[in-house]
Amino acid sequence: MFRTHPLDQPEIRSIIASNLGPKDLTSCVRVSQDWKGSFTPPLYKSVVVSKHGPSMETLERNKHLIKRLRIQRFIYENQSSTTSAQTKVLSSIRNNSTLTALDLRDNSIGENGAQELAEALKTNSTLTTLDLGLNSIGDKGAQELFEALKINSALTTLNLSKNSIGENVAQALSEAIKVNSTLTMLDLSRNSIGSNGAPALAEALLTNSTLTTLDLNENMIEDNGAQAVAEALLTNSTLTTLDLRNNWIKKNGAQSLAEALKTNSTLTMLNLGYNSIGDNGAQSLAEALKTNSALTTLTLRYNSIGDSGAQPLAEALKTNSTLATLVLRNNWIRDNGAKALAEALKTNSTLTTLDLRGNSIGYDGAQALAETRKINSAVLILDFVD
Repeated sequence: MFRTHPLDQPEIRSIIASNLGPKDLTSCVRVSQDWKGSFTPPLYKSVVVSKHGPSMETLERNKHLIKRLRIQRFIYENQSSTTSAQTKVLSSIRNNSTLTALDLRDNSIGENGAQELAEALKTNSTLTTLDLGLNSIGDKGAQELFEALKINSALTTLNLSKNSIGENVAQALSEAIKVNSTLTMLDLSRNSIGSNGAPALAEALLTNSTLTTLDLNENMIEDNGAQAVAEALLTNSTLTTLDLRNNWIKKNGAQSLAEALKTNSTLTMLNLGYNSIGDNGAQSLAEALKTNSALTTLTLRYNSIGDSGAQPLAEALKTNSTLATLVLRNNWIRDNGAKALAEALKTNSTLTTLDLRGNSIGYDGAQALAETRKINSAVLILDFVD
């Protein structure tokens, strides 16, 4: 009586396939026709299309197996017409019904490519993650995508960073977010939403109930935009992560955000790095931290905060029981500020990370912080040396 070899059993081959890398999977596919059914699906589950990757013809044959796809612009180099090649690729994506994640970063698809994708999104019901960062989409391309978001009910993550999107289409984005009920993460970093576009976007946050992460890093929203976002935070109950780095926000914007934090109970991460909130802004945020019970991470890197701002923050840490990470790197904090923070950490039991690198802390301040390590075992990272 002949015993069946384990590798002749599809169930066994499937288990093995789930633990192999692309190179080994390719080798197994070539062994025999019988093995293709077990080793081909995981081989094409996640695909990177590059100069040395699978051909477009191979992808076309196996597109029903692809779940995650990243396309690098190298694939256009040998094409006689870059535009026609992009159209072919985007058309293939449009007709795909199994793809869940698509990464088209740095492909220069422009507004025409964005329009193609927008049409696809109107009918596609499987794609949940779309990365279009650095693609020169512009206002026209963005507007088409925003129109598609009104209809699409599958996409949860959208990256539109660095695409020359300006304030002129902020209203279109606002209207889309008001009615879209699936998007949870939106990355608009390094665009030009501006101080006039931010209020329109903030208006959508008043009614949207699905967005949890919003990245507005480097959009020149200034105090006016920050104040509009703060107003939305007074009623919004879903946003948990907000990135407002490098937006020319000063003390007035910080004060408005601080007022919102006094009542907001959902935001857990706020990044205000690379702004100019100064001591006054830090003082306002410190007051908010005394009552806020949701924020776990606050980043205030490069904000011209001195001892007069650090000391109120230290006072807030004596009563705050939720903040776990405080980044005060590259400010103007000296010994007095450092000693105040060290004193607060003697009683605070929730802060685990304090970043003070790039300040002007001398021997006395450094010694006070070092002593804190001996008293407070909760502080895992106390970084004050570059």
